[in-house]
Amino acid sequence: MSTLDSDIQAVASLKEQAGSSWDAINPESAARMRAQNKFKTGLDIAKYTADIMRADMAAFDKDKTKYTQSLGCWHGFIGQQKMISIKKHFNGKTDRRYLYLSGWMVAALRSEFGPLPDQSMHEKTAVADLVRELYTFLRQADARELGGLFRALDAAREAGDAAEEAKIQDQIDNHVTHVVPIVADIDAGFGNAEATYLMAKQMIEAGACCLQIENQVADEKQCGHQDGKVTVPHADFHTKLRALRYAFLELGVDNGVIVARTDSEGAGLTKEIAVVKEPGDQGDVYNSFLDVEEIDVADMAEGDVCFNRNGKLVRPKRLPSGLYQFREGTGHERCVFDCIEAINAGADLLWIETAVPTVHEIKGMMDEVRKVHPDAKLVYNNSPSFNWTLNFRQQTYDTWVEEGKDVSAYDRSNLMSAEYDESELAAVADARIKTFQADTAREANVFHHLITLPTYHTAALSTDNLAKEYFGEQGMLGYVAGVQRKEIRQGIACVKHQNMSGSDMGDDHKEYYAGELALKAGGAKNTSNQFN
Repeated sequence: MSTLDSDIQAVASLKEQAGSSWDAINPESAARMRAQNKFKTGLDIAKYTADIMRADMAAFDKDKTKYTQSLGCWHGFIGQQKMISIKKHFNGKTDRRYLYLSGWMVAALRSEFGPLPDQSMHEKTAVADLVRELYTFLRQADARELGGLFRALDAAREAGDAAEEAKIQDQIDNHVTHVVPIVADIDAGFGNAEATYLMAKQMIEAGACCLQIENQVADEKQCGHQDGKVTVPHADFHTKLRALRYAFLELGVDNGVIVARTDSEGAGLTKEIAVVKEPGDQGDVYNSFLDVEEIDVADMAEGDVCFNRNGKLVRPKRLPSGLYQFREGTGHERCVFDCIEAINAGADLLWIETAVPTVHEIKGMMDEVRKVHPDAKLVYNNSPSFNWTLNFRQQTYDTWVEEGKDVSAYDRSNLMSAEYDESELAAVADARIKTFQADTAREANVFHHLITLPTYHTAALSTDNLAKEYFGEQGMLGYVAGVQRKEIRQGIACVKHQNMSGSDMGDDHKEYYAGELALKAGGAKNTSNQFN
């Protein structure tokens, strides 16, 4: 028996118990509404999607081709349309395709203060609000799709087409939800460990099954691709990792996933000298990377901070800001140390921010981590902050130089130029970009590939194209040729925007409530019929 049939029977039983006051209630209509609202709360979603992520992680451990992907979405509608497109283009499946929620996009696009840099200055509740909004839109996509199937089922019944009725009923019984895991950015925790815990609870209650947290100082936080990043000692960071775990466990999301992000590769500063309890412990290793100079007690100035290193008095180099700096060239080693210790502290996945997208660099760090934790898996940011075209053309150029190939036709400093777009070098570089995700999944154990800000850029690009044409010589043709005609021919559901907003579902409900008295919007005079 299908879930729908079971619900029909359950409501019918309730109707029988209620007596004549429920005469107008149709058990099948109520069962359909239940099916269209599969997830009742954000915690239902978090538990469901956590199980998906755990299953995907186990599958990836066995087969490195089964990596996962996501795109960053800054609005519920954008996330909804992404998942509708995925189902349309991939045989109705959503396997291994997630959503990403970027703290950068929350700051730049969702703050009541207006656009802000990625420095955790936006309202704390904005992150959980976006998680909730994304899942509201994904649940609506489920309801809309099922509503269309219910209408088709009714039409097949009216036509007496038993084969078509059975086919549609099977699609209803095996409906694939648009609800998928969200990897949600909690930045550096928005304060101390208690603040991190409270924020995490908000996000989990909204539906987030996976939280990504970074090892920067919360009130000094910077975008991972900008300068001025300040990291914290491991003891501080691990306290926040445990706060996330406790939040998941308190709310019953036992499979919740924690991503520990290290910014150490590009961060040359720390706010604190770590506490050392015994030689060789976490604090001692952290301090060993500091840029120090050996001094005598007599050389100490008023207010100097000094400590003992291997029986010698050393003074860490301190900036006018009071921050301490690490030695140049220690970024990779610190990243490896961060990753190993983060897994020891309970992280499930790792995230390493790099300066450029280079397979061998990512592999080199992960090889060291996997000597200690063989199953260590990485989340990697395929960031729009990288100039992918220039980086991969230069990587290809350098490889050709090493191989002794003639590169005299190319100017390495000008490889972004369109004059090279049809060249052999550009073709090879593009092939490397195309396989980058598969290559790093195989070589560096990258389980999840994401692009943080793609829909920010696509919105800007498409709006620029429309504005140029519509306000220019093309006039209305700029919209018709550049947008609507493409929507129709590509089968974009949004061409019928009233349907996308829930108009047809509203009509269904009116009919449930009022029967033949219902005043519905989807009649013969509805102009959306032009797109049927």
